Amino acid sequence: MSSESAKTTGADAVDAAIAQGIDLDGSPIPSEKLALYNTVMGYEANRQRSGVTNTMRSRIVRIGAKHLAQAELEQMLTEAGFPGLKPKEVQFYYGDKS
Repeated sequence: MSSESAKTTGADAVDAAIAQGIDLDGSPIPSEKLALYNTVMGYEANRQRSGVTNTMRSRIVRIGAKHLAQAELEQMLTEAGFPGLKPKEVQFYYGDKS
């Protein structure tokens, strides 16, 4: 395995692994899973976009919630000029996980 294909960090690592059909641990990804993934991503590729900043905010919230406390993410969003967290986002990403 080349050093590039062995990379397991960052967003590009997952995309590269999917393109190769090999999971990050080196095991093959079942063809049925790859087929479904490619079908759904095809739908997404054909979806009309509403704007780059909306997509940026959505990604920031989705990924930021994994790494940042709610108050910190809220502050970072508003300082950057994005709308703060919506109640449904707070509930989804920070709500009771029990």
